[in-house]
Amino acid sequence: MASSSACWGLELGSGSVKAMRLELKDDRVVVSDLIIVPHPKVLSTPGLDRDDAMRVALGTLTAQKDLSGERVAVSVPGEASFARFAKLPPVEPKKIPDIVKFEAQQQIPFPLEEVEWDYQTFQSPGSPDVEVGIFAVTKARLRAQLDLLQDVGISPEVVALNPVAVYNAMAYDLEFTEQTPGTILLDIGTTSSDLIVAEAGRVWVRTFPIGGHHFTEAVAEAFNLSYPKAERLKQEAQQTKHAKHVFQAMRGVFGDLAQEVQRSIGYYQSLHSEANLERLIGLGATFQLPGLRKFLKQQIGLDVYRLERFKRADAGDDVDAERLSSSAGELAVCYGLGLQGIGYETIDANLIPVEIVRASMWRRKTPLFIGAAALALVAGGMMFWRPMQDKSTLDGLTVPREVSEATRALSAARSSAQEAQVLGSAQADMTAANMLELAKSPRVYGQILADIGAMFEDASEKLRQMRFDPSLGPIEPPAFELVKLDLKFVPPGTSISGVLPSQRTIEDDPNEEKQRIAVTLVARTPHPDPRQFVIETIDKWLKEHAVREGVPYTIVADSRDLLVRIDQSQIVQVQGDSRSGARRSPRGRFDDPMDDPNFDMQAFLDSGGMVTGGGGVPVRGRRDQAGARELDSLAPLEPPEDPRAEQLKEVEVFWYLVLGEPEQDEQQEGDG
Repeated sequence: MASSSACWGLELGSGSVKAMRLELKDDRVVVSDLIIVPHPKVLSTPGLDRDDAMRVALGTLTAQKDLSGERVAVSVPGEASFARFAKLPPVEPKKIPDIVKFEAQQQIPFPLEEVEWDYQTFQSPGSPDVEVGIFAVTKARLRAQLDLLQDVGISPEVVALNPVAVYNAMAYDLEFTEQTPGTILLDIGTTSSDLIVAEAGRVWVRTFPIGGHHFTEAVAEAFNLSYPKAERLKQEAQQTKHAKHVFQAMRGVFGDLAQEVQRSIGYYQSLHSEANLERLIGLGATFQLPGLRKFLKQQIGLDVYRLERFKRADAGDDVDAERLSSSAGELAVCYGLGLQGIGYETIDANLIPVEIVRASMWRRKTPLFIGAAALALVAGGMMFWRPMQDKSTLDGLTVPREVSEATRALSAARSSAQEAQVLGSAQADMTAANMLELAKSPRVYGQILADIGAMFEDASEKLRQMRFDPSLGPIEPPAFELVKLDLKFVPPGTSISGVLPSQRTIEDDPNEEKQRIAVTLVARTPHPDPRQFVIETIDKWLKEHAVREGVPYTIVADSRDLLVRIDQSQIVQVQGDSRSGARRSPRGRFDDPMDDPNFDMQAFLDSGGMVTGGGGVPVRGRRDQAGARELDSLAPLEPPEDPRAEQLKEVEVFWYLVLGEPEQDEQQEGDG
């Protein structure tokens, strides 16, 4: 039987299978066992059967370590799962599960019956706002992974996402609190990277498809080498005479990585304008590349550290402490999984299917159930006999006189009210009451916010499809960035034209005698034809979702009345010289210090990736007027010019909502 005081954390990675056993000893976490089984080839290698390669690695692991009867926690890669975050409307705590389920339906791009999902709520100190993190994986993807494990006799009890495990590891090891400086955790895996923001009691996650595999591919392509040879050359570049050319070959991947980190930080800060991010902690074997930390620091303007060891986990008697320390950056996922298995997690989201949990519990509890069933049989007979006796006693009682008199008085009052026409079809002015009810009702406003999030996500997907470039991969800026949302209650008998955000009018409004909410949305978009893009995305979404069962309003939007304002004065430069802080040559391209025949590679490595000028003096950038920290104006590996640089244009869109579910309105009209 598994023990809650010990757990194996198991990561099925694309480069290797890693497992670490954590055990509680005298309230101290101890690493009692450790194994890393590398794959002969990275699982993304063309023509390689991933499942067969994984079975071989798992077979090697179970041949060396006996996991039968042990508690096991396993992870799902970030790129194979979903992590979505949303702010909840103010509701009573008991209603949060229902609101979260509604958010999950909006945020997860699959029907809920096709996924395993769980959630965690977050709340910043001193703030009434509650945010939720929703974590999910498709049942098909999870079932395939569990079947692989079952083939080698491993039955996990915990399933968590890689980025969640990384957060749990660092939250415990670095003792995160609400006062901890805003921290970015960047876990560079083999084929993708997880970026986790931990700040002020909340968490945010993004996964992007750049990892150590891409650095190796760049070397293999540049030197026409096999993948294993390119991997070895990458790892040993610092000690070879080819260092300059190796790092030049990886220049583009360095730039892509920095750009994705910048994009992630920028998007998070657009959601949380008060965010104060102060440091980045790097994890993964790729962070051992010389110059990477320095390069990222120059590009993002934050202090960059690398995880060197675990502070709150001791090496057990059978574990090499030096090996544990040197591999800490690669074992963060296993560490976080093990912590969740022994109950030391911060986020407890568990995606293990319910039927597996029930089967496991049944196997463990069967001996107890047999004895309990016998006892229940005796106790059940006694419980059944006593109510029968009580019922026979109650049947002989009569209704008290006071109850009968109160019933007659209620009937008389009801008759008087009907004669006074205050019941039935009487019409009352409920405008003030309705406005107050709307103000305190989260359902309508929660649905509006969910709709806007859904239409933005739909538009972003269309933008990615329209702008796919095989040479660059999919471009992923958000289709719309929300600037302002204005909601106005329009009582019955009031023209909707009075709340339009311009001099436009809407003639012959058939809903004028109903309660409505006017919605004015201001957003920015990178699309070159914003008006047409709004019509193809927002207007289309509004029409397709105008009438829905269970939604407390009907949407009214028509492209003839759709108000779209393009403010050409509100142009926001997304990328460019001012964003990167880099110096360009007169030709408009980045100067390449490695093209200099006098370039000193050893000095480059000794300085941690600092490009030097004459005499080996580091080339420094100027401090900006805002007093930001001083950065190097030239990085060791400048990213190439990005043809995806773009501008944001501001648009204003108007539609309105007719309150009341559609079927209710139809019933009222039928009654009339």
